[in-house]
Amino acid sequence: MSLYRNSAWFLKGLSEFTKGAYLSASKNFVEKDLETSVVGRSFLITGANSGIGKATAMAIAKKGGTIHMVCRNKDKAEEARAEIVKESGNKEIYVHILDLSETKKVWEFAESFKKKYKTLNVLINNAGCMMTMREVNGEGLEKSFASNSLAVYILIKSLIPLLEKSTDPRVITVSSGGMLVQKLRTGNLQSQRGRYDGTMVYAQNKRQQVVMTEQFAKAHPNIHFSVMHPGWVDTPTIANAMPDFHSSMKERLRTPEQGADTVVWLAVSEAAVKNPSGRFFQDRQMVSAHLPLAWTHSSQLEDQKFMSVMEDLAKSFQPH
Repeated sequence: MSLYRNSAWFLKGLSEFTKGAYLSASKNFVEKDLETSVVGRSFLITGANSGIGKATAMAIAKKGGTIHMVCRNKDKAEEARAEIVKESGNKEIYVHILDLSETKKVWEFAESFKKKYKTLNVLINNAGCMMTMREVNGEGLEKSFASNSLAVYILIKSLIPLLEKSTDPRVITVSSGGMLVQKLRTGNLQSQRGRYDGTMVYAQNKRQQVVMTEQFAKAHPNIHFSVMHPGWVDTPTIANAMPDFHSSMKERLRTPEQGADTVVWLAVSEAAVKNPSGRFFQDRQMVSAHLPLAWTHSSQLEDQKFMSVMEDLAKSFQPH
């Protein structure tokens, strides 16, 4: 990462990604955007037992939505579900146990979900994995890429037929401002070359999510796709993987509820889908997915090549 990109990103973060920046931006929010009932609509949320995912599930549950919580840890998931049911009074909350780093199991889950349920209105790809050292899953794939990129690709790809036959279908992916310092690198998806830096691998995965969103939006105009940055949020992922950043910035970090606000807005509001599909959002606003003069744009050819590589890789793990 260049010194310019690093500096520009941090200065942008201090002015736009903090709790103070959220409070300032929220003065322009339209309250009635979220004054809506989503009874009868179903929402699949990955990583829904903590942080932004749990806050999103809670907010949508309170509006009457049917929630499918996709979580890795059964005990934590059931505990979160009980809390959401109690606080929201909504019993239509279902737990599905899945480790997103296990690629074949992601396929199996999505295919099984499609057979079991008649509709899915909104898919929210929220779960995130930040590794401190390079590890591979049982299939030989680097875990961060498998969880953050390939799992997202497979869930979207597999669930598109179910989404397309549902009313007002939407796909929202929770990215990160860290992707602003990364240009798409299709040639090193498994982080096999160079020194392994978990935060930069995570940022690269998040750039991949932005490209996926743009490309899926072009291919499937009947579904509204969006990708968003929640700001700098006090979540278990940040606390565990970036302890120095977490401790130094703790007073400025957003709450999970503040981080979830734009996810909820994109998931339930009529205002959100008036924006074009495939765009990047921050604090309920469509914003650029690139820093000025940071040279992080990739060509249409590069983006298509990336999607082709993802397609081939995903197919190689698809159950027959």
